[in-house]
Amino acid sequence: MGDNILALHGGPKVKMTPFGTGKRFGSDEAKELLEALEQNTLFYHFGSKVKQFLQDFNDLYNVKYSVATSSGTAALHVALGAAGISVGDEVITSPITDQGTVVGILYQNAIPIFTDLDPYSYTMSAESIEEKITAKTKAIIVVHLAGNPCDMDPIMKLAKKYNLRVIEDCAQSYLTTYKGQLTGTIGHYGCFSTNDFKHISTGDGGMVTVNSGDETDYFTTHAFADKNYRRQEDTVMKDLEYLAPNYRMTELQGAVGIAQLKKLNWICTRRNELGGRLQQGIATIKGINPMKITGEGWCSYWFYMLTLNLEQLTCTREEFSEALAAEGIPNQPGYIPKVLYAQPIFQKEQAYLNSHYPFNLGSYDYSIGSCPNAENILETAIRLNISEFYTDQDIEDMIIAISKVASYYSK
Repeated sequence: MGDNILALHGGPKVKMTPFGTGKRFGSDEAKELLEALEQNTLFYHFGSKVKQFLQDFNDLYNVKYSVATSSGTAALHVALGAAGISVGDEVITSPITDQGTVVGILYQNAIPIFTDLDPYSYTMSAESIEEKITAKTKAIIVVHLAGNPCDMDPIMKLAKKYNLRVIEDCAQSYLTTYKGQLTGTIGHYGCFSTNDFKHISTGDGGMVTVNSGDETDYFTTHAFADKNYRRQEDTVMKDLEYLAPNYRMTELQGAVGIAQLKKLNWICTRRNELGGRLQQGIATIKGINPMKITGEGWCSYWFYMLTLNLEQLTCTREEFSEALAAEGIPNQPGYIPKVLYAQPIFQKEQAYLNSHYPFNLGSYDYSIGSCPNAENILETAIRLNISEFYTDQDIEDMIIAISKVASYYSK
């Protein structure tokens, strides 16, 4: 009977042993870094490491062209620039994502338009996207949150109907597949992050896949990451026709990336195994809504996020989170503090200090309540860590703890 008393109230906690850990970096990364330093250059165009990293990535993803960038945020901006997004254009995206998804939109003086999400998969749908399309819509940034793929076939069909560019935000979805196809290879561009909080890390960095396979598109994308300098093997063209940032990856990042890519299949396969076991283990717990994996999708679980059915529980989301933490299960109430459009940058319509540009180019709805599913997700969500270093027992302890807390608070 005592085992049913919450640890929060003095009972024994479920998780008595530390979670599994491991080293992300080792001798393989060190070897590549030393080779990079021995080149006597750390500039990507003259060195070999960034080029090798991209070739390895292209081989893994079976794409012809990709471009290295300084971050995942930069990758998204580069894709937008390559897609020709410009002043006053509208770009539809998710309200539950890192701000990096919208930074490039605003730097292009375009307008982020937010669409509501599926309440259990947290993904965008073609139906919700179509409701937001106007004559100014030029692109869609689909966000494969937590490694769960969006339902891409209807989205691509919609994009073709309205002549829109599709950019996939794959920062959290390495090796995720949709109907057997890798996310990041389905849209016109796929954008990846290698910052320190993703499946693989180069400290910071990113990549853009150019899925048209068209050389001209590739050169445009490559140039946009490098101040619009068009660097080819033997020539550098510096005639600047329009503004582009400097988002170059260094040889040090590329070197670490080469070693990290070799581990990626194991990392994602293990995360899928652990996330799937957690999903199965909490599927029938009263008061718990498991994360719904998109049909014919394979999830690489950058994290696991469930939502609470608070009508079936006697606690708040914050009380549930606190009780779960007391059982030895670290968690976070929600994912981001609020939907992106609730942030001051949108509520004040101020992308640049002391200016309302480009928001003053039209009238845009950033009112609270405009994406009710997304808002409810963040108000009821519990985010749980997943790591490739976790043991099977770690996942079993998580399941037991969630069940114990939900049972205690069940109506």
